[in-house]
Amino acid sequence: MQTFDRPLNTSAPDNQTPTLGAAPRPSRRAGSGRRLVSVVGVTLVLVGLAAVAGLIPRFRARAALEDATQSLAIPTVAVVGLSNAQPAAPLLLSAELRPYLEAPIHPRATGYVRRWLVDLGTNVVAGQLLAEIDTPELNQELIRSRAELAQVEAARDLAQTTANRWAELLKTSSVAEQEAAEKKADLALKIATVEAANANVRRLQELTGFSQVTAPFAGIITRRLVNIGDLVTAGTGVELFRVAQTGRLRVFVRVPQTLAPEVVTNSIAQLTVQEYPGQVFDARVVRTAGAIEPDSRTLLTELEVDNSKGILLSGSYAQVRFPAPPTASGVSLPANALLFRAEGLQVGLVDSTGKVTLKSVTLGRDFGPTVEVLKGVAIGDRVIVNPPDALVSGMMVRVLEPGNTPAKP
Repeated sequence: MQTFDRPLNTSAPDNQTPTLGAAPRPSRRAGSGRRLVSVVGVTLVLVGLAAVAGLIPRFRARAALEDATQSLAIPTVAVVGLSNAQPAAPLLLSAELRPYLEAPIHPRATGYVRRWLVDLGTNVVAGQLLAEIDTPELNQELIRSRAELAQVEAARDLAQTTANRWAELLKTSSVAEQEAAEKKADLALKIATVEAANANVRRLQELTGFSQVTAPFAGIITRRLVNIGDLVTAGTGVELFRVAQTGRLRVFVRVPQTLAPEVVTNSIAQLTVQEYPGQVFDARVVRTAGAIEPDSRTLLTELEVDNSKGILLSGSYAQVRFPAPPTASGVSLPANALLFRAEGLQVGLVDSTGKVTLKSVTLGRDFGPTVEVLKGVAIGDRVIVNPPDALVSGMMVRVLEPGNTPAKP
């Protein structure tokens, strides 16, 4: 077989048949197809890369949204520990000082003031003369009543003599029994008339004695409302003097209903007044009203304080400090941890796993920001502060650690 060393002529015209043994010449249509396939492949790759690049942020955003949703499904709460309730503070209340005895002096006789003997601030003793009243009309009436008494006494004596005489005549049947009985009845009438006249004289004498105005008890004159020559009339309510006994003073305090059980009779309280800073006076609880006043819901309490030195002034404003009540075995809880439910007051407790348990509580004293809890919780419990309204037992929560804030979605 003969071999051809001469290269093939590739420049032959297209209408000529290639020489035997020469490689077939690629056509222009085949090259264009390959280029088209390459372009389409590159385009598809770029579209795929763009699609992948666009889906990745969506996948990431969806995953973040799912994480945030799961995080928000478990609420975050703040908790607080419990401590022993603070000891009860002494009870400090406003009070009023009043005289132990006080009496307004009114006239019992009608007349003109002749003179007055005591003035404002004078210390008097029981029975001391305070003023004199001139009573001319009363004196004349007393004279007339005595004269009338003398008349009826004379008539009584005559009736007595007549009755005795007719009684003697009746023994000898010299007079009728009816006439003797009439004389005896007349004597009884005259005796009754004498007693009535005598009572009127005594009444006028006593009224005349009221022209001397005297002190009913030892004390001090706190008011004088009379002058010489004033016309005073009995029974009109005109006040001449006012006498007060201030050696001991009554202290009146209105104790709120919630603190009324702490007031004990014969207990000692401390009394202070603004005019004497730093001085404390002992006051003893002597009695209470025994009932709460419905308009103010307070218990009227009376104390006594010694004022033999005359330091305290009746009518003054004061403050009374009662002993502190015994401290109850309770714990202190923030007021914003309470839940007001139909079941009553409740609080939410969180255990170590984050599970919520609602507990009913019994309150004691109210201190404003905090309250005293007597029953329901104990030291060591973790109580939710500012609990949401949707809080129920069995709910899972996330406890907010101190110093951290819940993440925002």
